[in-house]
Amino acid sequence: MDGLVPKHSRYIAEGRNKGRNKPRSADLIRASPSYPRTPAKFPASTMSSDEDDLITGIGDIIFQEPPDYYPPPKPATFESRTLQTGETLQLRLVGHNPLWGHHLWNGAQVGTDYLHDHARDLVQGKAVLELGAGAGLPSIAAAIWGAKQVVMTDYPDEDLVENMRMNIDAAKNVLPRSANIVAKGHIWGASTDPLLSCLRPGKCAYDTLILADLLFNHSEHAALLSTIQSTLVHLPTARALVFFTPYTPWKYDKDMAFFDLARKGGFKVIKVIEKVMDKVMFKDDRGDELLRRTVFGYELSWEHLNV
Repeated sequence: MDGLVPKHSRYIAEGRNKGRNKPRSADLIRASPSYPRTPAKFPASTMSSDEDDLITGIGDIIFQEPPDYYPPPKPATFESRTLQTGETLQLRLVGHNPLWGHHLWNGAQVGTDYLHDHARDLVQGKAVLELGAGAGLPSIAAAIWGAKQVVMTDYPDEDLVENMRMNIDAAKNVLPRSANIVAKGHIWGASTDPLLSCLRPGKCAYDTLILADLLFNHSEHAALLSTIQSTLVHLPTARALVFFTPYTPWKYDKDMAFFDLARKGGFKVIKVIEKVMDKVMFKDDRGDELLRRTVFGYELSWEHLNV
């Protein structure tokens, strides 16, 4: 990221809240209280040791924030969701996260409903991988509904990954004893070997991929597609499920550009669902309200295996 971490590590590029861009991770690092703030160093030959001491003292004054300079971290919140099969999940959301893991997105909710309605083909006995999982609602539901194995992933931020694990633990009372579900960090476009190594012996890739409300990140479409290509098994029954809402309607064409890229990358793309929600997620946002309430769902399958 912009001089701090490798370019492929960029996760946040474009935002959806009130039409403003979300900060890049590099900017977040620079703004973090843990990011080193060091006063400028002057060549030793240009000033005396007394002057050095004076500059250092000034630096301490300039760069030392008062104890209440940064607001306290926001506490975690909880969302309760009852699945179509009757199980109630208490989902923990991080108090605030620059990667937007502190919301339970509409795409995740509609995607979970879609999994239930097509559980026989997409879930039961399948190896399931979720990208950008956040709270992990679709993943946990898949594990309840008979997935052989589930791996939920999000950006390898400590709070996000730990939050996913906490939601798995909180669902133990409704998960089958045989449930195999884990949480991992993953950067889109990075090596998928750690994800593939989670698979049970004899399994080379995942049967079903879940992507819920990720397409807003337009600059990362290629990286996201790369992860899909590397993890989706080459079988006619394999599916990558993509659910999204145009939270910034004026960028709807950029959202949809992902599917053009997917077609060029060897996938057949089929629209499978369009659902209008009762209300928008962010009432003060601008742009077409109907689009901001609508969740679109698409299935990606391997073009060369379609007959």
